[in-house]
Amino acid sequence: MKLLELKKELLSACIIEIDERADSLRKVMDDAQQSANDYGQPKDRYDSYRTQLLRKRDLFGKQLYKILEQRNVLEKIDTERVTDTVKFGAIVITNKQKMFVSVGIGKMEYGGSDYFVISPGVPFFKAMEGKKAGDSFEFRGQKFEILEVS
Repeated sequence: MKLLELKKELLSACIIEIDERADSLRKVMDDAQQSANDYGQPKDRYDSYRTQLLRKRDLFGKQLYKILEQRNVLEKIDTERVTDTVKFGAIVITNKQKMFVSVGIGKMEYGGSDYFVISPGVPFFKAMEGKKAGDSFEFRGQKFEILEVS
């Protein structure tokens, strides 16, 4: 499979993953709000159960906001542009693992292979940033050789 096609498909899979996480958070937020509504007003000034439910809802709201920011970042990736250096939006194939530099989703299985979807802010990316196919780099005592970049 060509790497540009792979990039489009991986990006699509990442967006689907982000959307699923966002939907899950929305459901949990709605459940917390409904529980608070069902509980009603605090019974006395020491009753903190409703307040805890609303704090829980707000916590999930902050997580949802971060996930939606990640989705916006993913939408900025140009899947038509070929790159020969490791940078944001690149797929990097090394002798040990495959990565997609976009947002910090983690390990994803796609097309029978594992891909690590990493953000440009992680130290591993910093170790390989700007490198090209054929270059090598060292990270935490391990040597990696870059086989392909797109």
